[in-house]
Amino acid sequence: MGQLSSVQLFLLDMDGTFYLDATPLPGALDFLDALRSKNVPFAFLTNNSSKGKQDYLKKLAAMNVFVTEKEMLTSGDATLSFLEKENFSKELLLIGTPSLEAQFADAGYLLDSAEPKAVVLGFDTTLTYEKLTRLCNAVRAGLPYIATHPDFNCPVEGGYIPDIGGVITLVKACTGREPDAIIGKPNRFIAEAAASRFGVALPDICMVGDRLYTDIALGRCGVKTALVYTGEATPELYAASDEAATWTFGGIKDMIAEL
Repeated sequence: MGQLSSVQLFLLDMDGTFYLDATPLPGALDFLDALRSKNVPFAFLTNNSSKGKQDYLKKLAAMNVFVTEKEMLTSGDATLSFLEKENFSKELLLIGTPSLEAQFADAGYLLDSAEPKAVVLGFDTTLTYEKLTRLCNAVRAGLPYIATHPDFNCPVEGGYIPDIGGVITLVKACTGREPDAIIGKPNRFIAEAAASRFGVALPDICMVGDRLYTDIALGRCGVKTALVYTGEATPELYAASDEAATWTFGGIKDMIAEL
């Protein structure tokens, strides 16, 4: 199993792991202080593509958490890297929030083309029936179809809100197609993007998160994983799952003593 102190890069999930809505979870700030005191690199890694990087930096700053752009990686960021690596057309149908649209537009993508060459599905909290119809029509027409991440629920204070996974399922029911690629956790592409950014090997990384089928399943790529019970997963769900975390903790605060 190894020791938590051997980890060279911590990837921290956000919703349900580090905070809920706008409130840091107990010990979250202390955990960052402990990493910094030991000069251990970390980065926030979230599948939530409803906000761009700058929005997350502002949200963290409002909690007195100040990090650099290098220390923030979203599934939206990783999707842009994927599109560039695979030489996708700049003409896209993007189903996403205004924040995600701005991020893609800043990267040079044309989002209002009459004849898009590919479709990207993000976590769109502004989803309308018109958007859903355009999405299904584009997928049905056979355009390359990319989703930023697979999550079914996004944890918020008081419960959950539907995430992109439900939309992927709906689109499959209507069109018969699943995404050609899903970029975010638990897929290897996002782990390799983080490893490359910090110059570390996958086995020296620890993904800290609350979700079995994304955060902990990322361990199949070769990274270590730490499951916390402050979000979606419970000990009962973990016991019944096929995923195996390297470590389990009640919350991020319990990890401090193991550093």
